[in-house]
Amino acid sequence: MSKDKPAFETQAIRNQTERSQFSEHSTPLYLTSSFIFDDAEDMRASFAEEKEKNLYSRFSNPNTTEFVDKMVAMEGAESGYAFATGMAAIFSTFGALLNAGDHIVSCRSVFGSTHTLFTKYLPKWNIETSYFKVNEVDKVESLIQPNTKILYAESPTKPAVDILDLEV
Repeated sequence: MSKDKPAFETQAIRNQTERSQFSEHSTPLYLTSSFIFDDAEDMRASFAEEKEKNLYSRFSNPNTTEFVDKMVAMEGAESGYAFATGMAAIFSTFGALLNAGDHIVSCRSVFGSTHTLFTKYLPKWNIETSYFKVNEVDKVESLIQPNTKILYAESPTKPAVDILDLEV
């Protein structure tokens, strides 16, 4: 382990937002929907993203920021984003990466809501999905088309809880 970077476990418990004037040991929970501004100009500049400031908890708050910062540090990533649910993360990722006419290759065994996304909603945008069985990972390459943009799998799978044996 490098002396420059704390151990994974240390990062998990010690990366946190700045302590407040109360010197708490753990980050307090910020149970608020919105945040205040010094004046109208402060509010304008904040909404215009000219300054980094919390606006509404649905966008960011100190707890979400700390969570993302911890995950980024522990994963060695450049940046990150937090979602309230797994489906929100999946849908947002697909929305960011896919366009009409694109194609997905997916494991056949997926969460029910993911299946609904593939079969009911993405076809509305002319996005098609081809499937492979968990024990047939070697067939993935044959399913790739020129317009394939995402190779998707959930592991463990639903509902069988199979583990995909993937090598990256």
